[in-house]
Amino acid sequence: MKLVICLGNPGEKYSKTRHNAGFMFADLLADKLGCSFSVESKFKSHIAKGVYNNEAVWIVKPQTYMNLSGEALNALSTFYKIDLDTLFVVYDDISLDLGKLRFRAKGSDGGHNGIKSIIKYAGRDVFDRMKIGIGPQPPFLKSEDYVLQNFSSSDEDMLEEALNRAVEAFIYYLENSIEKAQNKYNC
Repeated sequence: MKLVICLGNPGEKYSKTRHNAGFMFADLLADKLGCSFSVESKFKSHIAKGVYNNEAVWIVKPQTYMNLSGEALNALSTFYKIDLDTLFVVYDDISLDLGKLRFRAKGSDGGHNGIKSIIKYAGRDVFDRMKIGIGPQPPFLKSEDYVLQNFSSSDEDMLEEALNRAVEAFIYYLENSIEKAQNKYNC
């Protein structure tokens, strides 16, 4: 099984913001795997349960808001006794240019509050992850303001291409390993 936690903020107000790149990825991956999301209030999430190469792939969009994303992970992993070695997290990264991807097998939160919450509830910073670039941040904007902006119309083509490549990269990761995915997709 692969537990794929995709970070974002719930609600229409945030649906097209930079901080929701993880949710956008989740929707494309669910479509690729032919599954759809259902509301799982008990787990504070929307969950799509798919299969790839005979392996269960649970795609999770926490509905707790970004800063509390770990609560959804904790609810799911505790109830289902999910081994956190199966955890894969997808999220936006302000330090990567729009369209860039980066796989990592461990690391700090890098100032990302969603990852900070995941690390808190996972009890470790060792888990596979993929960052989707949403930068660069203009110097005159605070990061909090920048990530909550909608993508501009001029960014939409690049965003669509990046999200499709992210789904392709994730499938490659499932078929191979984190190391091979890093070698092929990291910028």
